[in-house]
Amino acid sequence: MAGVHLRSWPAAYRGLVPDAYLDALRPKDRLARYTFGSPDPDAPATTVAVEDGVIRGFATTGPSRDADTEGAGELFGLYLDSDAWGQGVGHRLMIEARGRLSGRGYTHAVLWVLVGNQRPERFYAIDGWRADGARRKTSCISSGSC
Repeated sequence: MAGVHLRSWPAAYRGLVPDAYLDALRPKDRLARYTFGSPDPDAPATTVAVEDGVIRGFATTGPSRDADTEGAGELFGLYLDSDAWGQGVGHRLMIEARGRLSGRGYTHAVLWVLVGNQRPERFYAIDGWRADGARRKTSCISSGSC
């Protein structure tokens, strides 16, 4: 999964995030972020798309981290290998993510998209997500804690 995550970032964020940050990404730095099978209902849950024994993408959901969206779910991330883009993998993962959120009792959910990242903006709009105009600043790129 860390490999998918890190292969997708340069393809998705080049030109939006400093090249030096993207070029320094390493799978071992991401490994601790992934946990599976937690019985804690508030822990993030990840659905993985596998084709021919190869992880092609994943979607992670959980309770919203935003104070103003209490009671909402959140799509924390949807990442695919770039050669899986446009192949229906993202759509299938979104169906699973929605099902997981619904199964946890969430009737609405939020997600964040990096400003200027047009491909996912289009994908989410087609899927029925609507921008609410909210913006937030993060220093995760400079701190390396994304």
